[in-house]
Amino acid sequence: MSASASSRSGSVDPGRAVILCVERDPYVRELETFFLTEAGFSVTFADDGLKALELAQQLHPNVIITEILVPKLDGLALCRRLKSDPATSDIAILVFSLLSAESRAKDAGADAFLPKPLSPQVLKERVRSVLHARSTRQGSKSPAAQDFRP
Repeated sequence: MSASASSRSGSVDPGRAVILCVERDPYVRELETFFLTEAGFSVTFADDGLKALELAQQLHPNVIITEILVPKLDGLALCRRLKSDPATSDIAILVFSLLSAESRAKDAGADAFLPKPLSPQVLKERVRSVLHARSTRQGSKSPAAQDFRP
């Protein structure tokens, strides 16, 4: 597998919610790893959209956090492809970006939008929120509109 999969233990822990982060900046990846593993999640990474698509199909993570500006397949295109595929449409997707693109993220099918710069508390709250919304929807394919807030 060409994507870099990493967590505190070096692999995905099957006992914890799996978060796939799609981020090209190694500094942001390190921060996401720290804050999300501290919150009890298992974290794995892809540094481009095509690797993320491959990992999403293989791992079926609970949540995908994607930057918009990632190489090979941008985050919004990744979101549209995952949401249009019945095998991955139930994965919660959180779009994380410096760009003011909340409405474009929602139109692409994202479950939530999180503006940069990184706020550790907001990141953890938003991930918990999309996980909760996903578990209460029980298979509904509609995005959790309540998660579209700054």
